[in-house]
Amino acid sequence: MEVCTRGERETRALGEAIGALAAPGDVIVLAGDLGAGKTVVAKGIAAGLGVTEPVVSPTFTIVREYEGRCPVRHLDVYRLDSLQELMEIGLDELIDDRGVTLVEWGDAVGALLPADRLEVRLEVLPPEEADDETRVVTICGLGPRWLARSAALAAAVAPFGGR
Repeated sequence: MEVCTRGERETRALGEAIGALAAPGDVIVLAGDLGAGKTVVAKGIAAGLGVTEPVVSPTFTIVREYEGRCPVRHLDVYRLDSLQELMEIGLDELIDDRGVTLVEWGDAVGALLPADRLEVRLEVLPPEEADDETRVVTICGLGPRWLARSAALAAAVAPFGGR
């Protein structure tokens, strides 16, 4: 499904709507160019999962953990040089049935992630198509976990509309 957000507040609200549906064991991949809004969506997802502390980009720490309704692990794999590095930081332990794992730049390491996941891709439209605050967000649930929630997910993101 594809929706549009207009500004950081709407982009975060979209993340909150997704986070409200997220459940322990979920993996959510956040993809898009630099500055597309991946961390903004991650902040919203964390808020939707009940995280009250400030959520910051894990670009330099690679992993940050937060407590909400369940543990939230927020990874940013942009600075990793290889898939092996991701395994060395303990990806296997970070993805479990107790918490929700958010992976910024996760499309680059998709081979190591569970096939059952939610993919959220953010795109900044060219200036001639929209202002620089507008994002086109493509959301794709893969596998039985998200297939079972597809109607609820569609309803949750419907208020954001399309292009």
